[in-house]
Amino acid sequence: MYNKDFKYPDKAAYDFVIKALAAKGITYHEIAEITYNLQIKYVPDLTIAECEAETKEVLHKRELLNNAMVALELDRIATEGKLSEPLQSIVANDAGVFGVDEGLALNMANIYGTIGVTNYGYVDKVKEGVIKKLDLDKSGSVNTFIDDLVGAIAAAVAAKIAHKYA
Repeated sequence: MYNKDFKYPDKAAYDFVIKALAAKGITYHEIAEITYNLQIKYVPDLTIAECEAETKEVLHKRELLNNAMVALELDRIATEGKLSEPLQSIVANDAGVFGVDEGLALNMANIYGTIGVTNYGYVDKVKEGVIKKLDLDKSGSVNTFIDDLVGAIAAAVAAKIAHKYA
């Protein structure tokens, strides 16, 4: 039901995502490093600092925040074992044929067009930096969505930078 008095909680959504990323030890810097590695060949004067600044900007986009909140909550609920079966087993085991995690990530990466999507495909395949750490984490925490989320953010930032210097 549409509520004309509802004001979208942009700051609360941003704070939610940043807090959840921080709880997993993920920083702007780690995302910026992935972005930097994607773009340095095309933008030789690019700096990590610029990548960090662009990451902060991208993380304020409502489209990205909506997908990120859903992804982060699904990992949290799955970590607590509270999803209904068979979804709990599928998410907890990061089943290769599931694809919903990549679907949410593609929504985020596509914010800046197809270059974001192609960047995300590459990052998802290579799994460098914090993405690899999340993918290989054996602490008992479910990271089915968050590794793709981080890759999508880095890919979106790389696409934003590509557009900026095109």
